[in-house]
Amino acid sequence: MNSYLCIAPDVKLGQDVRLSKFINLYGCEIGDETKIGAFVEVQKNAFIGKRCKISSHTFICEGVTIEDNVFIGHAVTFINDSYPRATTTAGGLQTEADWKVERTIIKRGASIGSGSTILSKITVGENAVVGAGSIVTKDVPPNTIVAGNPARVLRYITETQEITR
Repeated sequence: MNSYLCIAPDVKLGQDVRLSKFINLYGCEIGDETKIGAFVEVQKNAFIGKRCKISSHTFICEGVTIEDNVFIGHAVTFINDSYPRATTTAGGLQTEADWKVERTIIKRGASIGSGSTILSKITVGENAVVGAGSIVTKDVPPNTIVAGNPARVLRYITETQEITR
């Protein structure tokens, strides 16, 4: 194994997955023909579909599902806990038993712009586009372009429009 890759034995890699150096993958599944950039971490129980592009410096935490043909820009961060705490009410450090993973779903064909943060319990709809630097605090409808903090609908994508990448 390449000394610049940290891939746990429980990772499921599809065919023709392309991995850059300096990545950390454990307990996740990555679909066929997906490309993972440098300095990306994908945690356990995360799923990335087929033919996705995950750009460098992105963090995909437990509970995130990314469907097929999704683009994730540079330095995108996913959140899986609405009320994170370091300690329990008794003062001890929290463990996995002290919290429940909150799911996030990025639907087929969506694009998430660089520097965006996607909060937990969010669904980004099919073919939606999240503008760079956005903070997504609520579901994004399919075929829409959203941007800002918090992200708001800018316009709808019609069937005659083509999104180029």
